[in-house]
Amino acid sequence: MEKALLIVESPAKAKTIEKFLSSDFMVKACVGHIKDLPEDRLGVDIENGFKPQYVIIRGKRKIVEELKRASRDVNQVYLAPDPDREGEAIAWHIADELKGKDIYRVLFHEITEKAVRRAVKSPGRLDAHKFESQQARRILDRLVGYQISPILWEKVKRGLSAGRVQSVAVRIICDRERAIQRFSPQEYWTITARLEGKNPPSFQAKLIKSGKENIQIENEKICQDILCELRAEKFKVINIKRKEVRRNPKPPFTTSRLQQEANHKLRFTAQKTMTIAQRLYEGVELGDEGPIGLITYMRTDSIRISRSALLDARAFIKKTFGDNYLPANPHIYKNKKGIQDAHEAIRPTSTKYTPEKVRDYLTRDQLALYTLIWKQFIASQMSSQVLEQTSIDIEAGKYLFRATGSQTKFPGFATLYVGEDTSQEEDNGEKLPYLTINEILKLHELIPQQHFTQPPPRFTEATLVRELEENGIGRPSTYAPILSTIQDRNYVKKLKGKFYPTELGFLVTELLIHSFPDLMDVKFTAQMEDKLDKIEEGTLNWIDTLQDFYGTFSEDLKRARLKMRRIKGKGIHTDIVCKKCGQPMVIKWGRTGEFLACSTYPRCSHTESFMRDEKGAIQILKASSQLTGVKCPQAGCGGDLVERRSRRGKIFFGCSRYPNCTFVSWYRPVAHSCPHCKSPFLVEKYSKKKGKFLVCPDKGCGYQSVGEDE
Repeated sequence: MEKALLIVESPAKAKTIEKFLSSDFMVKACVGHIKDLPEDRLGVDIENGFKPQYVIIRGKRKIVEELKRASRDVNQVYLAPDPDREGEAIAWHIADELKGKDIYRVLFHEITEKAVRRAVKSPGRLDAHKFESQQARRILDRLVGYQISPILWEKVKRGLSAGRVQSVAVRIICDRERAIQRFSPQEYWTITARLEGKNPPSFQAKLIKSGKENIQIENEKICQDILCELRAEKFKVINIKRKEVRRNPKPPFTTSRLQQEANHKLRFTAQKTMTIAQRLYEGVELGDEGPIGLITYMRTDSIRISRSALLDARAFIKKTFGDNYLPANPHIYKNKKGIQDAHEAIRPTSTKYTPEKVRDYLTRDQLALYTLIWKQFIASQMSSQVLEQTSIDIEAGKYLFRATGSQTKFPGFATLYVGEDTSQEEDNGEKLPYLTINEILKLHELIPQQHFTQPPPRFTEATLVRELEENGIGRPSTYAPILSTIQDRNYVKKLKGKFYPTELGFLVTELLIHSFPDLMDVKFTAQMEDKLDKIEEGTLNWIDTLQDFYGTFSEDLKRARLKMRRIKGKGIHTDIVCKKCGQPMVIKWGRTGEFLACSTYPRCSHTESFMRDEKGAIQILKASSQLTGVKCPQAGCGGDLVERRSRRGKIFFGCSRYPNCTFVSWYRPVAHSCPHCKSPFLVEKYSKKKGKFLVCPDKGCGYQSVGEDE
């Protein structure tokens, strides 16, 4: 008879853990959540303390029955879903189904034999506060999603959704786009002198001051006047400063920094990064060693590492790089105030599994991400980089030029890894000659250059994750789903790696800001995240938190149902005139996206495709094929899938190499790989119940994105 049952989330993790435990343990997988709120109703009894009405998720009944059968012949049950709020909720729901058993909670922060045996040897109990925090978040999201979305269906169009966090993320993107549209570029000029002293080489210096004031050259005339003055002046060295600068390594990755770095260096989406990291955490087959968990838990905002990991890294650095690369004292990284410190930073479980050693067992993407994690961790414990920075001030009459250069004296951690997000000064490669004070320099040329101030940049996945983190919106486990959801719902589009709000995104954001000002406020959302943290800490009651939120929210709901502007059937008025009848055109939305339609429809059915320029002005698109950003899937084709219209005006998607390639799809292709079968793209479908959702084009796969969006 089995003595104990251990339940984890995924089959992959179960397989890895099974080999670490004796035959006294039976290991089963619950395959994620087994219970959730119902899909067909609110599922929250607001009048009875927000009591949730959980049901077994469709398709999970067999798994629940299997877990029940497995538990009948055991004395103890160890629940080991992921060590976070979602994992705690999974454990809580499993415990509810396995009533009457002696149940323990075990936390695996890494899937190694030592860590698994240690956790099983010292199990704990279920954490009620952590579960209540997850439950409060789930109910909040349900209250918002299920009660605002029907209002948007009535006022705008069916299939729309709102979310407590996703809608704020869309607002951030919309606000940035409005700032770009309002931006007015300002002209300015710079002047650079190419100079040479007694010793080579020649070098460049920038004009920085006129008298004691910083120089501002507003137009070409002022620039030319300054150039005339400079040509008559002598260029003399008046000051030379040399200093040694030490650059310290960055700490190991948190979830958000890993997503940012993987986006910068590997061009991975946040979702792709987390999918790969999950597999590296759960275990990868390493030949004769079997499945091994290569990294620690990947959802964390902590930069702390254990003492054993620190000692492991230092021993590796000394052996591999030598004493010069090992600092006398280890780098100790401290978390910011308010950070959840339940987990370590993301790091390799052992330095012995170098990227070179595991290369043959990982996919290309797995190896790329693991190498990133491994190098950042080792670099975080290496000696500082030492730079020599030189600054030379040069006088030319009343004007001051400055030349700067930086050379590496000791590479330190940069031998192994330099992060993309470093804000510290890099070695700029400028080699300055040996000069002396009062030395007169030869002027080779003056280089004037026109510039214009630039608008704030659009968000990439990396910068949006950073923005969300800095504003306290979301948590490590939610960044990737947020980014996927706002794109799936067609509120934003990603073009060439940058987020652009759609007309629908702008409209819904405007309506929500007007009707739900608190919900759409960035600070309010961050404060709610803090309250959820306090519920987990046990310092705040979850029901009181929901009641406090719902008081104002319910009043906003009543007002929105009555007063929210109705767009449905009318569209948004524009200044564009219909070419056929001369009447104004309006922006409307169809299953394939936004378009311009004559306001007199159905009397006039003329439509136009459009886009907006940098200032937000509408630009009519010519009736030509539009790229979708997805490559043709036909083997050996190499063409692009483009949007076309049939003779009857119906939109379809075909290959740009037609008639040489005849691939066609009636559904819009989307540049997201299928998380199940790795198909290079998904297609967008629509139903009245779900709105827009994504489906794998491979009929044998069956993947669909979640229809509900809260």
